Amino acid sequence: MLVKLNFRQRLFISFSVIFIIFTILVLVFQFQREKGFKKSQLESQLDQITVLTHNYIRSNAILEEADFGKIDSLVGILPVQNIRVTVINPEGVVLYDSEVADYKGMENHLQRPEVRGSVASEFGANIRESSTTGSSYYYYARFYSDYFIRTAALYDIRVIDFLHVEKLFIIYLLSLFLFISLLLMIMTRRFSATITRLKDFAIRLRSGKTYDSSIKFPDDELGDIGNQITSIYKELLNAKEEILVEKDKLFSHLNALNEGVAFFTPEKKRVLTNNQFIQNLNLISDTSTISAEKIFKIAALEPIVRFIDQQLEKPAGYQPSDHPIAEVGLQRENRYFNVKCVFFQDNSFEIVITDTTKLEKRRLIKQQMTSNISHELKTPVATVMGYLETLQQNELEAEKQKYFIEKAHAQAKRLSDLIEDISTLNKIEEANDQYAFEPVKIKRIALEVIENMQQKLDTNRVGLHIDLPGKMVVNGNQSLLFSIFYNLFDNVIKYGGKDIDINLTSYLEDDKFFYFSFSNTGSEIDEKHLSRIFERFYRIDGGRSRKTGGTGLGLAIVKNAIMLHGGTISARQDTEKGLEFLFSLRK
Repeated sequence: MLVKLNFRQRLFISFSVIFIIFTILVLVFQFQREKGFKKSQLESQLDQITVLTHNYIRSNAILEEADFGKIDSLVGILPVQNIRVTVINPEGVVLYDSEVADYKGMENHLQRPEVRGSVASEFGANIRESSTTGSSYYYYARFYSDYFIRTAALYDIRVIDFLHVEKLFIIYLLSLFLFISLLLMIMTRRFSATITRLKDFAIRLRSGKTYDSSIKFPDDELGDIGNQITSIYKELLNAKEEILVEKDKLFSHLNALNEGVAFFTPEKKRVLTNNQFIQNLNLISDTSTISAEKIFKIAALEPIVRFIDQQLEKPAGYQPSDHPIAEVGLQRENRYFNVKCVFFQDNSFEIVITDTTKLEKRRLIKQQMTSNISHELKTPVATVMGYLETLQQNELEAEKQKYFIEKAHAQAKRLSDLIEDISTLNKIEEANDQYAFEPVKIKRIALEVIENMQQKLDTNRVGLHIDLPGKMVVNGNQSLLFSIFYNLFDNVIKYGGKDIDINLTSYLEDDKFFYFSFSNTGSEIDEKHLSRIFERFYRIDGGRSRKTGGTGLGLAIVKNAIMLHGGTISARQDTEKGLEFLFSLRK
């Protein structure tokens, strides 16, 4: 099992290896230096012996007498032991050798390196093994015109002898190593402490533990690095927390949206979706699913899928100048959807599915309402113009002129009422924040309406039964509350006939609402019309005969005004009470 070393141990081992290599190199250098020194020293000794031998030969006339055996006497008294002396003539023939008895049988020495070297320069030297004795010698030769004198010493410079001689130097190196090691341990203690703290810091974070603020680093360069790392970590931690908060906000925002939103990778893998996306996807698809990736298999969305494939097939590195967008509208049964796809720079993309059913239906309603308004306005305008043209083109009696003027005025009044009702209805729907709300007593509003309509009520012999508490107060707009009750009474007078009774009561209240019942005994409506009588310009008789003179917007104004006050309204046919409206108003 391998033992993992700590930083200080690895540093010490590394230093030891470096120092050992350094010591070996120093010893090799010293060995070569010692070897060169001994070689130089040996050459000096051999040169002295060579000169001494030459002088001995000259002084004893050994060359003239050819009695080289006399040299034995010289070799025996040499100050250096084991020195081999050889005399060679210019042709390379050995004339004498102190270590070989049968020197006359020795081979020619003219080509020996040291001999050839002595001819070219002052002396020749060579280290080699002797072919005669088999021992290694250091040869030294000099040429004296009539002969060569070669001296040789056994070459036995060994490493073990060198180490023995350099023992003190090795002890010095070892002592230096121990001293530097101790110094290194002291110097790296602080360095190692910083590294250890950084390691503990990293391990603590890796294991999921919180940051320990008690960790302190030394006041040096490594300490600065450690402090910078912890500072960066704190910033990353704060950034991570902020990102998580923003992520939660994004999730909450996506789930609160009415649109279905989904993000995909370039590989068409879902990254993020909200619940509305899956819901809208199921409404578009024929089958239910919880997988956002199913959008790529829905036939109705084939244009969007084709657009996505075209964008993903673009070559690598392609950077569009703008975000490519594709959009398609869908209708499934009675619902409408808008599907939009937006590509980003990294080829990821977003798909948004918006349920536009309400907007589409509102558009159709507005379109129908515009058509209805146009139709409703044409009739009184055409009638007024007809009466005026008759007056303009014909000379009529005063009585007939008065008749046509009254008819034209009535149509103009109806046109004015229609425009006023349309304006009121639009203001309620689109600018309801313009209405000021305040505490209002309902009974006072109802009595004010009755007072304004008293003549019509008397003409139609309408009986009133009002049961409203005097202290009943709602938070509302007086003008709109007046319109609610005025239009309810006006509707009864126009369609209920004569000799009828109207009942207005508050039959219930709770913590938030008052509940009212408004009924009359004269109106009878088929059940199929009850759900539509609050629509703009809806008429039960199916025609636009204007027998009642109404604008067709009264009950629509009632419904929208009640909704603006936080309440609801419905209608039902009661066998005893006749047509009954049930509505509520917020307290």
